[in-house]
Amino acid sequence: MTKKQLKPASVNLALSSIKFYFKEIVKRNIASGIKAPKIEKKLPTVLSMDEIKSLLGATNNARQRLLIELLYSSGLRVSEAVKLEVNDLDLAENMGTVRAGKGKKDRNIILSKSFVKALKVYLEAREIESKFIFNSRNGHLTERMAQKIVNESADRAGIKKRVHCHVLRSSFATHLLDAGTDIRVIQVLLGHSDISTTQRYTTVSRKQLRKVKSPLDVLKTSDKELKVLSNWLK
Repeated sequence: MTKKQLKPASVNLALSSIKFYFKEIVKRNIASGIKAPKIEKKLPTVLSMDEIKSLLGATNNARQRLLIELLYSSGLRVSEAVKLEVNDLDLAENMGTVRAGKGKKDRNIILSKSFVKALKVYLEAREIESKFIFNSRNGHLTERMAQKIVNESADRAGIKKRVHCHVLRSSFATHLLDAGTDIRVIQVLLGHSDISTTQRYTTVSRKQLRKVKSPLDVLKTSDKELKVLSNWLK
């Protein structure tokens, strides 16, 4: 693993395949004693509000902007966004439905009012009729193309963070949390079956962390103590 610089997730996938082969095919449970490496727990990347504005401003056309607006304002997975159909949206209610999302489950989503206004104009203006919002010659926009749109927009915006479609989903969740939205509501909107998955975003919510008062501040450092510190630094 070290020589090939493989990630723990890749090793675990290979190990699971080997265990399945020996247990189910060979009928020998010889790999049961092999320990799997621990998965790295990295904090999700989140964009600030200003970075979101910059990203939207760096798009080249209406479709690119609408795609990024949808990913950020509704928290969709890229696979869900590119397959979203016009008939899945209730524009009058600013709501929509993701059909057979992750885990083959349907779920309700919210739609931004500004996104809905722009979408109506876009749908009326486009020349090719399609059941998909983001149509292409072969049906709908591909996930790879959606990722490219987000990547290139981030580059033009000068954002230094590594930006991809899932970062917009993470930003959606974190910004809702910052605004005081109940985490169980965010769980439903994201389509998480386990709330522990949603709770990852509590670790990156700086607004929530700033509310915590450091125990040192409780001591209330006096002006006299600050003067002593200043003298030490001279």
